[in-house]
Amino acid sequence: MAQETTLAPDSLGPTVCVGEILVEIVATTIGGGFLEAQPLFGPFPSGAPAIFIDQCARMGGAAAMVGAVGDDNFGRVNTRRLAADGVDVSAISIDPGLPTGSAFVRYRADGSRDFVYNIGTSAAARFGWTETVRSLIGRAGHLHVMGSALSMPAAWDVIEKAVGVIKARGGSVSLDPNLRKEIRYDGETEARFAKLVGLCDLLLPSGDELERAAGVDGQEAAIGRLFDLGVGEIALKQGMDGATVFTRDGQSVHAPAFAVEEADPTGAGDCFGGAYVACRRLGSPIADALTYATAAGARNVTVLGPMEGAGTRAELDAFIASTERRV
Repeated sequence: MAQETTLAPDSLGPTVCVGEILVEIVATTIGGGFLEAQPLFGPFPSGAPAIFIDQCARMGGAAAMVGAVGDDNFGRVNTRRLAADGVDVSAISIDPGLPTGSAFVRYRADGSRDFVYNIGTSAAARFGWTETVRSLIGRAGHLHVMGSALSMPAAWDVIEKAVGVIKARGGSVSLDPNLRKEIRYDGETEARFAKLVGLCDLLLPSGDELERAAGVDGQEAAIGRLFDLGVGEIALKQGMDGATVFTRDGQSVHAPAFAVEEADPTGAGDCFGGAYVACRRLGSPIADALTYATAAGARNVTVLGPMEGAGTRAELDAFIASTERRV
């Protein structure tokens, strides 16, 4: 069974995530969208990159975030939470004129979600390659990219520079496609996505994102194509069917899902990724990293709020010991 990691060791430098930092506000009623006034719960710290990096830090991995928030309470909800959980927030800029980004979410009866985002006209999209960011990237060992960030020109400018710097010093890159139906992906964004697929050492897709990343139909063909493109390892998130890791030598490792009662699915995939990357960079074999990652995603959905269920290693050990797996 493949145990060697394709990711740079944690000792090389922190895992850095670049992208949107938001607050999330949740409607407490079930239904479609926000065409009528709804009772709301929140704000919660959020944004897929922020959720990922928070879980990474809580697992004990060195972790840092590049992004921006407004000079407001919503911004402080995020920076204080990330810092408290061990994330280096020195490269999070504070915009004096724009508010912190936001996401309003309401759940439908079938479990699907409707989002209303404010990213493009908020502080979330207003950061760049500053001296502080350059210094952080210069000592980083790994870059994690969320597909949701690729539609933001500011994020792409940082990501493109960071990939070159980190790869040059022996670091690694992971990519979670994280494709959102609410975000428009133009031709330029699609080109950025394709470029990163060819540069990433670890791909963390869900569902049809595997085939989209490969550009071919069928799981087996997609996996083969991705390895041909240079991807080193694929961790496929499969929801209630658990997760499976595929390696270049043709082997696979599967972990069944944990049987939990879902309170809030937002952030499950981000916590999965944060735990998996941290574990692999800290030297865990695939099977152990996959168990922790699956547990992190499952534990997070049991709590309302997109990163409120992110667990430490000790908390996940307790969760694994006390929670049944799905057959």
